[in-house]
Amino acid sequence: MNQAAPKRAGNTPAVTADQVVFVTLLVTPIALTLRDLHYYSLGPGGRIRDPLHATLSPGRPLGLLFGFLGLFLFLFMWLYPMRKRIPILRKIGGLGTWLRIHVIVGSALPLLVAVHAGWRFHGLIGLGYAAMVLVSLSGIVGRYLYTRIPRHRNGVELTRDEVEGERRTLLTRIAAQTGLDPTEVERALFVEPARAGRLGPIQVLARLLADDIAQRRALGEIRRRWSMPRPGAPAPDPKALREALRLARRQIALDQQMRMLDATHRLFGYWHVAHLPVAITALIAVLVHVVVAVIVGGVKIG
Repeated sequence: MNQAAPKRAGNTPAVTADQVVFVTLLVTPIALTLRDLHYYSLGPGGRIRDPLHATLSPGRPLGLLFGFLGLFLFLFMWLYPMRKRIPILRKIGGLGTWLRIHVIVGSALPLLVAVHAGWRFHGLIGLGYAAMVLVSLSGIVGRYLYTRIPRHRNGVELTRDEVEGERRTLLTRIAAQTGLDPTEVERALFVEPARAGRLGPIQVLARLLADDIAQRRALGEIRRRWSMPRPGAPAPDPKALREALRLARRQIALDQQMRMLDATHRLFGYWHVAHLPVAITALIAVLVHVVVAVIVGGVKIG
């Protein structure tokens, strides 16, 4: 079962290492772009005459640094799909951790590559960059679908029996936190499902998003009701209420995930079929770009 994130004093959530890496990979290219926006807004002729060209152009120190960093991270991302085929990689970290890092790097990569290219995309560079952006966007969708399938902390999918066991445990814990009867808790957490049926990929994704919205609304109503003191009972303990709401969120999510499990699996299968060819296209374009740059002398410093 998912555990609550570690807390600091004052109930402030601790900042994780992957969050720091993600923010750094995003903020650095954005800050550099904003700082030197006048250079990136110039045409080819204007750039050559600008003093920053000696630093920011793709073959110069800073531009080249972003290029090498982008190449390293892009190749590093391929360790995730190779993890299933290389035994030693399977022993390093859990599947969930690998996926989280894969998504973080993939989300930030287009910005790093854009700075290397000077925010100018043409020819093979344009093709490779377009494929990379598509891979990044589809990776976000894939991560979203991945989280909609009930899993252990190590990333292994829960069986239906395990899900049912976790549901019963959650109901018992929520009842203990709120002082309510488990049957009353189950009734309070029920979210009316939308009409089912054979759904297409876009409809499945829309239904999942609708479930997210319904979950937020349900939790808001539950928070309001559970925050009200019952006749003859003391006011709810804030700490116990927060814990009960956290458990309630997990319980509602499990119910929604199980209702949509078959459809989510089907959509995840479609996603895999579409994601890999685009990723391979991006890889080929990047490797060809690097080879051409080296052959024609585009990779140099000084």
